[in-house]
Amino acid sequence: MTVTNHRTSARHRLDRPGRTALGLTAVVATLLLVAGCSSPAPSAESAAVGDARRIAASSPSASPTPTPVVVVSEQTVTSALPFERTTVDDAALPSGQSLVSTAGVDGEKVSIFRVTTIDGVESERVLVSESVGRAPVSEVTARGTYVAPPPPAPVEAASSGDGCDPNYADACVPIDSDVDCAGGKGNGPSYFDGVARVVGSDIYKLDGDGDGLACNGSR
Repeated sequence: MTVTNHRTSARHRLDRPGRTALGLTAVVATLLLVAGCSSPAPSAESAAVGDARRIAASSPSASPTPTPVVVVSEQTVTSALPFERTTVDDAALPSGQSLVSTAGVDGEKVSIFRVTTIDGVESERVLVSESVGRAPVSEVTARGTYVAPPPPAPVEAASSGDGCDPNYADACVPIDSDVDCAGGKGNGPSYFDGVARVVGSDIYKLDGDGDGLACNGSR
């Protein structure tokens, strides 16, 4: 009986170290589990920073905005300056007739502009100065006003029977269907040899030079 009890005590002594090892293992596992659960989680701020860094690293860099090209220059523009028209009376031109006595010519106007372009496209135009490069020439039209006077009524031949035409004085111009100056180129049938003063109508056209005297050298 004593031996048996001794063996039993010895068994109990031999089993105690194994139980101790199992207990240590469980403690270590528990500590590791507690350590894993208690480790701090990453904050929202650090997560956002990380996301921003990943996006910046993956996205291409933005191209710089090109600077617009602005050019300011002066531009000279030449344009026509229209001529004016005027009308004048002309006593040497028969009434009802007209003609252009002076032809009209356009002048020339010179304008200088300051022009601004942005990238080749005009954005502003300002008139700097304006001058007349060539003055226009006005067109002049002559309008006739001359009205010929009516011819004088022929004076009837006197019935005194002297045979002299009363349209002439200071000499006797015969009365006939036609009278020419003697020695001239006329073909008659009657001729007047001398000088007479035209007092009526020069019905025979003996006053060729219009000085009022018949046959005074104009034959």
